[in-house]
Amino acid sequence: MKIQYLGHASLLIETAGKYLVVDPFITGNPLAQGKIDADKLPADYILVTHAHQDHILDVERIAANNPGAKVVSNFEIVNYFGQKGIAGHPMNHGGSWQFDFGRLTYVNAIHTSSFPDGSYGGQPGGFVIESEGKTLYIAGDTALTEDMKIIPMMVRLDAAFLPIGDNFTMGYESAVVAADFLKLDRIVGYHFDTFDLIKIDHDKARAAFEKAGKELIIPEIGEVFEL
Repeated sequence: MKIQYLGHASLLIETAGKYLVVDPFITGNPLAQGKIDADKLPADYILVTHAHQDHILDVERIAANNPGAKVVSNFEIVNYFGQKGIAGHPMNHGGSWQFDFGRLTYVNAIHTSSFPDGSYGGQPGGFVIESEGKTLYIAGDTALTEDMKIIPMMVRLDAAFLPIGDNFTMGYESAVVAADFLKLDRIVGYHFDTFDLIKIDHDKARAAFEKAGKELIIPEIGEVFEL
């Protein structure tokens, strides 16, 4: 499984011969300009955690460039894009489905979810991806929640992407606790620095994890990880 950080909360995952784009927000992210070209991203699936603009902005663009790509999200989001002619696979919290790339589970997140036009975007979530013998948790936008404790009761995680920007989601201090809940000693942070309200001190964030005997990876846009 290969994972490229596209900035903000956006990821490109290559696994089992398929490409998964997660929460595409590229053309509206000034930090991604000149680093990521949304029009060149391959996609067999577009995974969407919730309906906020900074997670769905480039869904239609990427779908148009990849005919046959399917949106995977909650029922409301899949229905929204379905009305725009984009194929999808609806899910809901706690549900799993065996796709051609592996098993995907839609898990709880504590946040809000509405489309830019104010319409209802269903309840927010995260994803657990089991593929090629590895298991990845993508938290989406969320507060720290004890629901995270359930995940390692069901699967053994190899990696997790957690929001660390604070204000709209949990911050890095809460992410330290989340790492304990998930039984991980190292996590990758995302959803930070894009806007003034979520800018963080990288040194303090890393130090908070080090104090707990853990490691925080703060990725550069375009950085690639392999599991």
